Amino acid sequence: MTECNASDLARHLAQHTEAVCRHYLPAGRRQGRYWIVGDVRNTPGRSTFVRLVGSERGKGAAGKWSDPATGEYGDLLDLIGASCGLVTFSDVVREACRFLSLPRPASRVRLERRRVPAAAGSPQAAQRLFALSRPIDGTLAETYLRSRDLDGLHETAALRFHPACRYKHDTGPDELWPAMIAAVTDVSGDITGVQRTYLSSDGRKAPVDSPRRALGYLLGHAVRFGTAAEVMAAGEGIETMLSLRCVLPTMPMLAALSAAHLAAVLFPPTLRRLYIASDLDTAGRVACDRLFERAQQAGIEAIALRPWRGDFNDDLFSDGPDALLAHLRVQLAAEDVERFTKPAAPACPGLAVNRRCVDRSGG
Repeated sequence: MTECNASDLARHLAQHTEAVCRHYLPAGRRQGRYWIVGDVRNTPGRSTFVRLVGSERGKGAAGKWSDPATGEYGDLLDLIGASCGLVTFSDVVREACRFLSLPRPASRVRLERRRVPAAAGSPQAAQRLFALSRPIDGTLAETYLRSRDLDGLHETAALRFHPACRYKHDTGPDELWPAMIAAVTDVSGDITGVQRTYLSSDGRKAPVDSPRRALGYLLGHAVRFGTAAEVMAAGEGIETMLSLRCVLPTMPMLAALSAAHLAAVLFPPTLRRLYIASDLDTAGRVACDRLFERAQQAGIEAIALRPWRGDFNDDLFSDGPDALLAHLRVQLAAEDVERFTKPAAPACPGLAVNRRCVDRSGG
């Protein structure tokens, strides 16, 4: 193959779909016409389905995969990129050619520009959706957060509200639901994706199969509250981190949105101490341990924060802010207790999101 485009390479991979799955997703297994695994980053589980047999093109083609739990979908090039943690499409092509024992692409190889990076949706689409949403003040998104006793809603420019966000069902017609839109940003503040939390008219989660769905590039990135300096806290869920913000209002924090993404979050260059808010399920403990090890290897002091119950929002909701603060005080470094438990300033700056990523065109 001396000259190829992305579609040609994806079809070539699709002729060896099961071999691709066995090599890049060994934690999964074949079940009928599908390869089943937790996600395309090779997490054990049953959330992601890769079609092993199908037509050459179209929705039912071999090699197509989807993860209903996150809304992610794509082809085998997307799968290879996600499983290997590859950032650029040229790196994905090189890895695919290596797997297929094809010549390494040279400058003469023609690679068509992919209109939508389907592995996790399009960052441009995420930017447009965020730009078309509005601040959460007085919206169902604020109602939803306050229903979880989350009153520390300062520096929440990363959160917006869309009154009619499209929800794609696996079967049946699409629907429009209100949604809280959370901007996922890299360490520079550029929007790489969003998380949509679909809501019902009473401010609760919408009665749909997957009320939370992601769009764009999430791996390594996060929803950010405050501007990280030498100290920050990281955890899985938005509600978890906003619970901590209720009692540690001036500590910068980020929500990675899942255990797998928490383990892989990228560190700001200024970071010297990292608090890791662990959920108490198995996935949460594993993610905390992995992030702890990565931080130490990078020369960053890591301190685990453990809740009483499943997560810190459960603690806040059940016992209130005073009890949560008392529980956290003994887990913080001594110099951080007074520093981060002081009330937040009345007019806190919002999240530093690069303006070029949130205009109406999404460019």
